[in-house]
Parts: sequence; C-alpha cells; structure tokens
Amino acid sequence: MMKRIMIIPAAGTGSRLGASAPKVLVRVNGQPMLDYLFELYAPVVDLFVVVVSPGAEEEVRRFLGTVSVSTRVALQQEPTGMLDAILIPTEELSELRPAQIWITWCDQIAVCSQTVHKLAQATNNAAGARLVFPTIQREHPYIHFQRDKSGVITGIAQQREGDTMPQIGENDMGLFVLSDSAYFDLLPCFSRETGLGDETKERNFLPFTVWMQRHGVVQSLPGTHYLESIGVNTQAELKQIEQWLLDR
Repeated sequence: MMKRIMIIPAAGTGSRLGASAPKVLVRVNGQPMLDYLFELYAPVVDLFVVVVSPGAEEEVRRFLGTVSVSTRVALQQEPTGMLDAILIPTEELSELRPAQIWITWCDQIAVCSQTVHKLAQATNNAAGARLVFPTIQREHPYIHFQRDKSGVITGIAQQREGDTMPQIGENDMGLFVLSDSAYFDLLPCFSRETGLGDETKERNFLPFTVWMQRHGVVQSLPGTHYLESIGVNTQAELKQIEQWLLDR
C-alpha cells in the first residue's frame, strides 16, 4: 500500500504567462515548474499523478520520461475546474489504496521545504483529521478563509469569483492533504452537491474546505512566508517568484 500520492492538476495553458509550452512545463529560472514540485515533494510522496489536457499530454509524457520519480498521467478532457481534475484519477488510485492524497496546484512552486515537513508531520500526528492544509496571512489575498470566534472555517472568499476581499486575509497555498476517506468517499459526495463558481462557471475545489467542517476534522497550520501563497500565473508573478527562489 502506498502511503502518499500527490495529484497535480495541470491542465492550464499558461495563457496569461504568454507561454508556448504547457503551463506545468514553463521554465522558472530555467527549470520547468514540474521539476520544482518533484524536488519539493519527492521526500514525502510515493507517486505523482499529473492531470493534463489532451493537447499537453504528449509533451508532458515526454518530459516525465526524463525524471526519476514515479509518475502517472491522467487526462482532463474539458477545462471544467479543479474539482473535476482532482477527481479524475479516483478509480485508478483506489486500487493503490493510499493512506493520504496530497494535492498541489502546478504553479505553486514557492512553498518552502519547512512547510512541507511541517505538513507531513501534522498529517502523521493529526488525530482523526480528514483535511489538513497550510495557510498564511497576507495583504491583498487571492483567497480568504472566514472563521468564527472559535476558529472554525465558516466561509471562503475568492477573488476570481468576484467576492469582496479584505485588505489582509488568510490565504491558502494551493496545497492540501486528504485522508483516504476524505478523497474517496467525501469529496465525491461534495462533488454531487456543489455548483459552479459565480464568475468562472467552473467546479471549484476550495469550497470543500468549508463543506468538510460538517463532515470531519479540518486542520490548518501556519506556513513559513507569504510568498508561498503566490502561484505563477502572470509574468509579474514569474519574476517575483524567480527572485524569491534565488534569494532564499
């Protein structure tokens, strides 16, 4: 039985980056994004499943043939959202019986190794937690988790869905760990109940963090640096993350 499998939704085209290659292969300081993810998570993950569009499949498979980590490819035929991308390999992964499913967005390459280590420790020690993920306080958040006085997540604001955002908020890092029951049982239940985003008209994974509060223990932990929360979506973000990776 594999302990940890990581799903990397990577069907994006990188259009805002002006990329000629699939987004997941866009080079950051000369290195494809996938390389950063493999280096970061290989110490804690047994298998990587990269979810790509049909148009990117050949190029991504060719690249994966050059790496030393264990990988598989899954196809997302239509760009219907992160939730659908994450669920695509469900049947295939159920045969491998992983204890945990790790998920990261393909452009979240700035997460620190300290945060990954902390997350791995937390998921080993979290008593009954079905969903664990790091967050960070930052200015102009892209995502903001709304909590009650006891710290329970009660809602989520998303800039990309047109929600009103606070000046300073609690942002995710595009990194989540689900228990086997959360991924194979609860996430499909959520998928049947949830709708489309107001602006994107996509099926979004992030509201699952709120839904899960009613169905199991959810644990968040503090990240290391606010730049961990920045995904590489634009040329400005690319330059910012390139410098951050060189400096740290």
